[in-house]
Amino acid sequence: MIVIDQNLLVSEARGDVPGRGRLTGRRILVVGGGQVSSNFDNELYGNGRAMSVLFGREGASVVVADLNEKSAVETVNKLHQEGAKAYAIAGDASSESDMKRIIHEAGESLGGLDGLVLNVGVSQGHFFENTSVEQWDRVFAVNARSHFLGCKYALSSMKEGGSIVLISSVAAYGSAVEMPAYSASKAALSGVCLHAAKEGARKQIRCNIVAPGLIDTPLGRNATKKRPTRGKRQVPLGRQGTAWEVAYAAAFLLSNEASYITGQTLAVDGGLLIR
Repeated sequence: MIVIDQNLLVSEARGDVPGRGRLTGRRILVVGGGQVSSNFDNELYGNGRAMSVLFGREGASVVVADLNEKSAVETVNKLHQEGAKAYAIAGDASSESDMKRIIHEAGESLGGLDGLVLNVGVSQGHFFENTSVEQWDRVFAVNARSHFLGCKYALSSMKEGGSIVLISSVAAYGSAVEMPAYSASKAALSGVCLHAAKEGARKQIRCNIVAPGLIDTPLGRNATKKRPTRGKRQVPLGRQGTAWEVAYAAAFLLSNEASYITGQTLAVDGGLLIR
């Protein structure tokens, strides 16, 4: 699969567009707003960092939470460079006490929460025969339990009219990744989303899913190094996506533009699922 030169992408896909005020006044917590360290270009953003920066650019105040405090602070520094109000919190999203604390501290820092993005995930194991019970449980703890915990505590504390976005993957709808724990845990988010949307409706709180496909991020490049077949999958639009394209999808679902959308999944995959 050919990755199109960044110079051939539209400005939004490169993250070059000034803010349009789409999230003005919103108070948003991004869990998983740091990114993995890598040997790649420092300007290559992961989904969590791109979302955090875009939300701030669009007028939101942002709390960036991550297991890696240093990485969360790096994201916050980028937000500050753009003039956005932002804070960093460290914690383990799969831990109930940590998630409860993260949501409480985020609300305290921002004076309440209007938006929550849960962007955490790991992949372990290869085929069933090479996936241990310990790996299966770890993947589900990070990829599914953390989202359950986020919804559990956000629904009770989030202000009326808020929005929750769960970051899943197109792997939830197929077996191409050959990692059953990853696919199954991402598929579980559909159930989490539907229940959160139903329970949140009483307070006009919406919950939706963004399901990225092949995205050119540090994590994605590391995955391709380990599994070269990943980069050879044919995408109808002819290229991998960018973290900014994922970020714009999440920003839409957080904004009032999506005020009548809940319980839905938006695939950001260049048409990969239609194949």
